[in-house]
Amino acid sequence: MNITTIGLDIAKNAFQVHGVDERGETVLRKRLRRKDVLSFFSSLAPCVVGIEACGTAHHWAREIRSVGHEVKLIAPAYVKPYVKRNKNDSADAEAICEAVGRPSMRFVPVKSTDQQSVLMLHRARDLLVRQRTMLVNALRGHLAEYGIVVAQGIANVTHLFEILEDGNEELIPALARRVLSSIAEQLRQLYLRIRELELEIMAWHKNNEQSQRLATIPGIGPITASAIVASIGDSSQFRSGRHFAAWLGLVPRQNSSGDKERLGRISKRGDKYIRRLLVIGATSVIRHARSKTSPRNDWINQLLARRPARLVSVALANKTARIAWAVLARGDIYHAPAPLAAT
Repeated sequence: MNITTIGLDIAKNAFQVHGVDERGETVLRKRLRRKDVLSFFSSLAPCVVGIEACGTAHHWAREIRSVGHEVKLIAPAYVKPYVKRNKNDSADAEAICEAVGRPSMRFVPVKSTDQQSVLMLHRARDLLVRQRTMLVNALRGHLAEYGIVVAQGIANVTHLFEILEDGNEELIPALARRVLSSIAEQLRQLYLRIRELELEIMAWHKNNEQSQRLATIPGIGPITASAIVASIGDSSQFRSGRHFAAWLGLVPRQNSSGDKERLGRISKRGDKYIRRLLVIGATSVIRHARSKTSPRNDWINQLLARRPARLVSVALANKTARIAWAVLARGDIYHAPAPLAAT
């Protein structure tokens, strides 16, 4: 069989293969078990293998690439238009095979094990932060049933701990105190685990030159910088800063037709984790710009005079994303514009 392109639909155990020759005619349809995948591709001549960029895709891309094939990952949204009629494993593999051969198709770079390890740190930290928020809300809600309410904010949780430890049974019954103390203990453990993960992220950031250069940009700290570097790897995959901002979903969504251009809210496509970090960083920059007047903050303050603060946060996040791409592409640190630097 003269196979030039293969579409591989991966799963937990059953993998579907669809292969075509140089004329685009189907020459192979095969179902593989997980243990047979590598031996099957080792027996084939080098060809192009397309895989959807889903769970475990980067692992299989590295493994199949190691036996001599060219592997291309495709976002699932770009594969769906090529699925004919009903959806099943065979149809998905055929659609992947068709999509990978399109000249204008966009591909997802294969991540290294180091990149995935850093991203795992971020995902684990994000999960623990969400769990911490859930426990804090539960603790606040239960204590509110006894008329105990403290100021909002994660920094005020220690006041709740102090109330639970004072031993006043007239304020909180003994049974309720035992239940709430177990929640408080779990919260303390989460604080420690989150801190440990943040120290791991900081250590990786200090040893990565690209991440340190990104951290020179206002609104980007070690967590955001390390997440960007681990997610995109090589900045050359983006044509421009606007392309990077569009990949993050920070550009307006179009609904245009004919001569009428309609721009709506941001598209919110791409990596929502990095987008959220950039918006949070932009919000902190805006807070600083409001408290201190300087030429550097003129653009932000002028925009705040005309638009809501949250809209300005997204606009500044878009600008920060473009600057981040320029810093990575040029191999330099962030420099303030010349007139502002002189001031």
